[in-house]
Amino acid sequence: MRYKLLLTVLLASNAFATPDFDETMAEANQGSVYAQYTLGYMYDSGEGVPENDAEAVKWYRKAADRGLVEAQYNLALMYANGEGVPENDAEAVKWYRKATDQGYADAQYNLALMYDNGEGVPENDAEAVKWYRKAADQGHVKAQYNLALMYDNGEGVPENDAEAVKWYRKAADQGDAEAQSKLGYMYATGEGVPENSIRAYVWWSMAKTQGNADAASNIDILKPQMTKQQTADAQALAAKCYESGYKDCD
Repeated sequence: MRYKLLLTVLLASNAFATPDFDETMAEANQGSVYAQYTLGYMYDSGEGVPENDAEAVKWYRKAADRGLVEAQYNLALMYANGEGVPENDAEAVKWYRKATDQGYADAQYNLALMYDNGEGVPENDAEAVKWYRKAADQGHVKAQYNLALMYDNGEGVPENDAEAVKWYRKAADQGDAEAQSKLGYMYATGEGVPENSIRAYVWWSMAKTQGNADAASNIDILKPQMTKQQTADAQALAAKCYESGYKDCD
């Protein structure tokens, strides 16, 4: 399963915590780019004013045209979702790209997905890998997981199990249940790492605690194949891994 489009609408950290609509409108009309963005967010979320996607687009665009990266990203989302404007993948790509030019990780991830799925641009796995990597290098957990899948499946890059393991591990360390489940599988089958039933048990156990059904089923299959000592060792390491917030899992 590949992760899908990120749809989070972000409020700029330096915007008002509880914005007053009239004050924000006045500042926006006076040319404050942050107020313009905040006004777009207020219309988008229905905070302090009735929700109005068309007005949200209007104000996001004003801030986006002036280079505010959060506004560029949110405007891209509006085009991607057809909210306040007709759905237009090419316009979404245009605004994601402007945000990626400023190093915005969520935009890099969503642009990768557009290339991955051929939405708004011709499908291009190599470009998808490029943008997943840029976001993954910034610690973007969903990008790390999708990049691992690209290496695992040989899409856009030569198949490389060791690289897949590397990126699954980075996402798993951040608590991503799908990555933890995949990492358990890599240890169970010896793909990209030496086969290790204890490590497989540990990572499937971490994924199981988050409700991952595949991991739960795999533990049920693996456990009868392990000695009692291996099971005890695996459970002890799993407890240490869980209690450390996935920091001490080896």
